[in-house]
Amino acid sequence: MDASPHARLAELGLRLPGVSPPKGSYLPAVLRGNLVYVSGQVPMADGELIMTGRVGADVTPEQAKELCRQCGLAALAAVDDIVGLANVVSVVKVTGFVASADAFTDQPSVVNGASDLFVEVFGDAGRHARSVVGVAELPLGSPVEVEVMVEVARSDRK
Repeated sequence: MDASPHARLAELGLRLPGVSPPKGSYLPAVLRGNLVYVSGQVPMADGELIMTGRVGADVTPEQAKELCRQCGLAALAAVDDIVGLANVVSVVKVTGFVASADAFTDQPSVVNGASDLFVEVFGDAGRHARSVVGVAELPLGSPVEVEVMVEVARSDRK
């Protein structure tokens, strides 16, 4: 993929949100060697959770997929803040959590909202290993949460 990650985001009509301040005793992202570990991101806008509820009950799978895309954008914002998106070599691992109604089993399709975004932005470098887990509840009542690990080309700060 020839375009820079920021150019790809612009082509997609997307922009990175501001990095949400942590709601606890942790950092949004941590750089260790050539890996950036991004804390779990919930779908926020202007410091507020976009939607609450459980997928398959209060939130449709389509809504949840879009919320995961928002989580992915938030993760990219945290990476950009600490090292710059241009330094991303690859998205290594994505872990998605879906607050699920009883009998809801399509968590993988929901988390594709984030996974697809990473491929759209980084091409093959956006393909990653992934785990998806259905849970009863998530922080703040969020329907979804996504954490990400990326490899970067350098190990110094932006």
